[in-house]
Amino acid sequence: MLRSPFLGHFPIAHYKLLSVALCVGLSSALVACKKPDTEAGKTTESVTLSLGNEDVLQLGALEHGTGPVITGSLQPEIRADLRAEVAAMVMKVHKENGEIVRKGDLLVSLDSSVLRDNLHSAEESLRAATQSLDGAERQYQRIKSLQAQGMVSMQGLEESEVKRNSAQSEFVAGKARVAAAKQQLDRTEVRAPFHGVVSSRKASAGDTAQIGKELIQVIDPSSMRFEGQVSADQMGSLKVGQRVNFRINGIAQSGDLLGSRGTVKRIDGAANPVTRQVSVIVEINGKDRPPIVGLFAEGVIETSSKSALMISESSLRREGDKVFAWVLDGNKIVKRNIQLGDRDTRLGAWVVNSGLTAGDKLLRTNSSSLKDGQTFTLRADTGAKVGQ
Repeated sequence: MLRSPFLGHFPIAHYKLLSVALCVGLSSALVACKKPDTEAGKTTESVTLSLGNEDVLQLGALEHGTGPVITGSLQPEIRADLRAEVAAMVMKVHKENGEIVRKGDLLVSLDSSVLRDNLHSAEESLRAATQSLDGAERQYQRIKSLQAQGMVSMQGLEESEVKRNSAQSEFVAGKARVAAAKQQLDRTEVRAPFHGVVSSRKASAGDTAQIGKELIQVIDPSSMRFEGQVSADQMGSLKVGQRVNFRINGIAQSGDLLGSRGTVKRIDGAANPVTRQVSVIVEINGKDRPPIVGLFAEGVIETSSKSALMISESSLRREGDKVFAWVLDGNKIVKRNIQLGDRDTRLGAWVVNSGLTAGDKLLRTNSSSLKDGQTFTLRADTGAKVGQ
């Protein structure tokens, strides 16, 4: 038996077992204390990024246009809303939305059975009127000859002339009925009035088309223009021919600062009495002209412009009131604080007042997983592009 001031009286065997248990427990505690350090070392280990051409941009000066903001949509100048001109059932729609059509192409067929019968009836009436006119004309000429010989009275000649004139009137009316019947029959075939694209199909086979019902819409994509609205208090700065920089929703890629360009073609002389805005027609440059109608667009009518460094929203990191950008410095990515100025409406980009200079290489897209000072490598085919 051993006596300990802390453990009391224990058999020697029990004392040995207790000593072993204390050693094992202490070793476990030491391992547990080291484990978080090891795990922490693993989580803080820096991961080297591999960047390609699409990930890097080189900041350069762009033209920042300032002036009245214009908002609106894209509409074609040449557009045809083809409607039913006769009351008939829709037999077949030959073209679908988006299909290219040429002038004269058949778009919609309406039921023509009744109108075709009307045409046949009118043609038969005209044939009978033609025969009556021929007989009346021969009779008139015969009586006219006899009257010259004194064998027929003047009254008989006049009566013959009246019959001839009546037959001639019936003949003319018959021709008009045939022409009208042909025209009605032709209206059962709705054809494209010009080269273009089907933009909206409004009817299907089996529909009952009343006169005036819209059947199909055709547009000429080459005539697309920007129909926008500008605040009336900006009227004094607007002029025909001014350059317009704008962005089309659904066409411009995220971060693309090129946008589309056009020129002011027409300015309405009166403001809308409700919105107090003025309609402005912008002619779009050919290469920027999209083929889709109705897309929303917004931009700036440039009354003045200046060169400025601009950065897209996708390249920014916002933390409260502070704004940062990821700058490539040597072989590391550095989070740099920047100060922004005005926002360019057409580009969706911000003017950089301070924090960046022309030539700086940035990450094109912000990511929450990036760390300040993280290393990176550039693939061999990488060549950073100037601009956004």
